[in-house]
Amino acid sequence: MSDTRSEPGDDQHPLDEAAKRVGGRAQLAKLLGVTPAAVGNWKAREIPAEHCPVIERETGVPCERLRPDVLWSVLRTSNQQPAGEGANA
Repeated sequence: MSDTRSEPGDDQHPLDEAAKRVGGRAQLAKLLGVTPAAVGNWKAREIPAEHCPVIERETGVPCERLRPDVLWSVLRTSNQQPAGEGANA
């Protein structure tokens, strides 16, 4: 699981860091509208990408650490387009 950690030698999973910043796994789950068990399961699997922006906003743990496999820079750029300037405009 070294691909989800912040730096070589840092053994704290970013999800643990996020939970710690908001007061624990139960509080993180409450912020996300899921069960604490679901949050615990994400450590063994992967964090659903749709939850990453909320986790980032509420805890400061960047989406890039939570799901390094997602091209967040592309998503962040596409979300900044003014209305009417999308691909179908």
